[in-house]
Amino acid sequence: MPVHEVHFIASNTSLNALPKDGKPEYAFIGRSNVGKSSLINMICNRTSLAKTSSTPGKTKLINHFLVDNNWYLVDLPGYGYARLPKTVKEKIQQMIHSYISKREQLVCLFVLIDSRLEPQHSDLEFINWLGAKAIPFVLVFTKSDKLSKNELGRNTSRFSKSMLEDWEDIPQIFITSSVKHTGRDEILAFIEVTNKKFKIN
Repeated sequence: MPVHEVHFIASNTSLNALPKDGKPEYAFIGRSNVGKSSLINMICNRTSLAKTSSTPGKTKLINHFLVDNNWYLVDLPGYGYARLPKTVKEKIQQMIHSYISKREQLVCLFVLIDSRLEPQHSDLEFINWLGAKAIPFVLVFTKSDKLSKNELGRNTSRFSKSMLEDWEDIPQIFITSSVKHTGRDEILAFIEVTNKKFKIN
């Protein structure tokens, strides 16, 4: 599925201020420094749509981007939060949880995992929360260009094994590299197919 037009719509902290046109939404989230902004820019074939930074944890709002007047790509704050005061962390977490658990237009959550790392407690804890809330999600392993094929396979297998301690099945997995544009076509194809199933209530 090609991407022709992408427009920034708004940044918000309240669900009441989010778009009300009923278009399907695909939200992206991950720990700080997982490469979320770079991945979003790659998917939309833009260089500075989402702001990348040398300081992780810059995203503190719910950012909506309208893609081809058909669906929203939603950039959510991370759950690693980098170096933020406790009160700010709690406020962001509440905002994230509220959006994910209450937003009817949210079709699927893309949970980004750094493929270079061992399974992280914060990732597994967040995923288990999604399971408890019955939120549909897929896994997106980022920065695959930083690893050899064997290292990548080993790390993704370790993560899957850790998940299977609490889950019966593993959700769909995407392997990505923002540098090499790996996984872009697969993610867009998934969104295209899922959009055809989406029904506005």
